[in-house]
Amino acid sequence: MGMMVDGMGYLAMPASGSGRGVIVLQEWWGLVPHVQEVADRFAAAGYVALAPDLYEGETTTSPDEAARLFMALNIEKTAQKLETIAEYLLKHPAVAGEKLGVIGFCMGGQLALLAATVSDRIGAVVDFYGIHPNVHPDFAKLSAPVLGIFGEQDDFVPPAAVHSLESAIQQAGGSIETHTYPNVGHAFFNNTRSEVYSPTAAEDAWNRTIGFLGANL
Repeated sequence: MGMMVDGMGYLAMPASGSGRGVIVLQEWWGLVPHVQEVADRFAAAGYVALAPDLYEGETTTSPDEAARLFMALNIEKTAQKLETIAEYLLKHPAVAGEKLGVIGFCMGGQLALLAATVSDRIGAVVDFYGIHPNVHPDFAKLSAPVLGIFGEQDDFVPPAAVHSLESAIQQAGGSIETHTYPNVGHAFFNNTRSEVYSPTAAEDAWNRTIGFLGANL
């Protein structure tokens, strides 16, 4: 359904040929087939979905290598890239509307929050268990509502971190609703990782995401 676009990433188009635009941000593994499949799912739901290649061609299945790529990510450069991606998608002839959705997983969840603070063209943010120690969005610049999706047994983003995120966004005047799924951990949405995948929670989180985007875009 999708195709790689030079310098941008993986672009998936809806069957209708046009729709609202969404940016899909990768986990620390890179722009792997799973992320492309998620973009395809958004396209099947009627969106024009772009998954940027934040590692510029590198992907991995090794946790050690993923951690290296994750920590080596240049945040300032990535913020600029996210602005460029947003402008590209909004100018795409297939994209309707003035605002985009941005959805991210793990590292991408934190970058989704960042994207919404560096671009005023973001109308909805979905953060799936976002984490990156070097990404500190300025929530005073966040105008888009946020949906946060978390797992109760997430060692990377424990419930205290979720409460902290909620407080930070609310104190800055922003809007966030969160859902924490019991008995699931980090990356429970990733159906290519059987050791963490939770079909029931993943399906509910997907339905919440589609509903949230539909209500806000």
